[in-house]
Amino acid sequence: MDKQFESSNFIHEEIDRDLVKYPGLKIHTRFPPEPSGFFHIGHVKAISLNFATAEKYGGLCNLRMDDTNPILEKKEYVDAIQRDIKWLGFTWHERVFYASEYFDQCFEYALKLIDEGNAFVCDLNADELREYRGTLTEPGKNSPYRERTPEENRRLFLGMKDGLYEDGTRTLRARIDMKSGNINMRDPVIYRIMHKEHSHTGNKWVIYPMYDYAHPIQDAIEGITHSLCDVGFEDHRPLYEWVLEKTGYGEFPKQREFARLNITHTITSKRKLRDIVEAGKVAGWDDPRIPTIAGLRRRGYTPSSLLAFIDKVGVAKTYSVVDMALLEFCIRDELNKSACRVMAVLDPVKVVITNYDAGMTEELLAENNPEDPEAGSRIVPFSRELYIERDDFMIDPPRKFFRLSPGNEVRLKNAYFITCTDFNIDDSGSVTEIRCTYDPLSKGGNSPDGRKVKGTLHWVSAKHALDAEIRLYDRLTQYATPSEYPENSNATDLVNPDSLLIINDAKLEPSLLSAKAGDRFQFMRNGYFCCDPDTKGDKIVFNRIVPLRDTWAKISDNGVKND
Repeated sequence: MDKQFESSNFIHEEIDRDLVKYPGLKIHTRFPPEPSGFFHIGHVKAISLNFATAEKYGGLCNLRMDDTNPILEKKEYVDAIQRDIKWLGFTWHERVFYASEYFDQCFEYALKLIDEGNAFVCDLNADELREYRGTLTEPGKNSPYRERTPEENRRLFLGMKDGLYEDGTRTLRARIDMKSGNINMRDPVIYRIMHKEHSHTGNKWVIYPMYDYAHPIQDAIEGITHSLCDVGFEDHRPLYEWVLEKTGYGEFPKQREFARLNITHTITSKRKLRDIVEAGKVAGWDDPRIPTIAGLRRRGYTPSSLLAFIDKVGVAKTYSVVDMALLEFCIRDELNKSACRVMAVLDPVKVVITNYDAGMTEELLAENNPEDPEAGSRIVPFSRELYIERDDFMIDPPRKFFRLSPGNEVRLKNAYFITCTDFNIDDSGSVTEIRCTYDPLSKGGNSPDGRKVKGTLHWVSAKHALDAEIRLYDRLTQYATPSEYPENSNATDLVNPDSLLIINDAKLEPSLLSAKAGDRFQFMRNGYFCCDPDTKGDKIVFNRIVPLRDTWAKISDNGVKND
């Protein structure tokens, strides 16, 4: 994990200065996800930054579920969060914290704020709260309930706690400054009434603290030194520090913000992804089209490729959009070194070698990975009837078409030279069969007399071929960035209708019969593929992880586009 943070990291530079200023400081971070959906690629940045920072400085990172909103939390999401973090290679040493564990302390601190004149009970409804709040250019107005006495506020707040009032009728607000240039400081709501059962506290509470209020208290109680969050919380930092000051904590914890991860042609909003999943636009939270960690894992991405991507993006504070091609480069670069090369024909057309014995089968030796001498080799069967890719044959080819055509000779990978002598077509003009002869002296694909053969094709023996379903994935959305989204579009409108193509009649070499879910291969000339969990019994399913090379964009050295 250390290598991922060898690049410049302004947060680590700030921590280094803190360690000089506060000798003996034990670095303690936290990762506080709201269990309201599955994690996506953007969360990988936050996970790796928090956990690897603690690891780098010999400290701890707490995993804390932010369950301050009982409506959104599901056990399914809690389990998925823990599974994803472990899969990425990080550990919280089985110490899982929950925001709800601190509801008692949050309530006592709220009473302290009330008694000291720093909080009041407000009767404005949601629409009135928005109206009184003001705008970015106009100050807010004081609530007519702002001057209630501490005694009245305490009585009303205890009544809120005891369930005497309906949802939305009263809130507890911090008493700060309605003229502040920072809207977050304009007497923000810190408690609301919600008559909802909580998964951890049951019906004990009918009032729940807001995240901006509860979070700094939780950090302080746990002894967090550095609260690392995305730059969207930068304007919330004054409120974070105000809560710590008014509740009596010192200089720590410190909130520090970093730029969130934005990637072209995908969606890194948990809310939007939840809308897409719940609308049935994809097959679930682990659909390989969406950038959830579960989806990326099912598609075939590895933990190391995701962390390598995060490392290349770096840790900055300025907004930027990273090209999806950089993420694809990271997995492609890794699998080029590690994945076994196999032969799979996705759009098959039959080839009959007319001068090859119909009853004969040969076992030919094939190299597993030319990038890895230790990968060894395997046996592939060769017979009279084969499958090749349909677009590897043309009846009337253009100039510089070096694949198979009438009268042209090509090399079959690891096998023989063949020359097309004839072909059949159906009524629509589609080729149904190609007839060829082979050169018996060219076994292994070697020229017996030094003649040059430019084209090399992959193939599969017809009588040994495995039938397979292949799922080809394209960009989740055709829009590169949110600025291109159509006006008033819903998340479901953004899904690329061509993001999934299913091939039902692909032919694979027989060695893939032993492939298990998660096994990754390079299908020669077709890309990198991963065996899908739907593979069971006679049903074989593979997902394309990435093509062999990027077909969308040429990216810069670091793959980052700055807006």
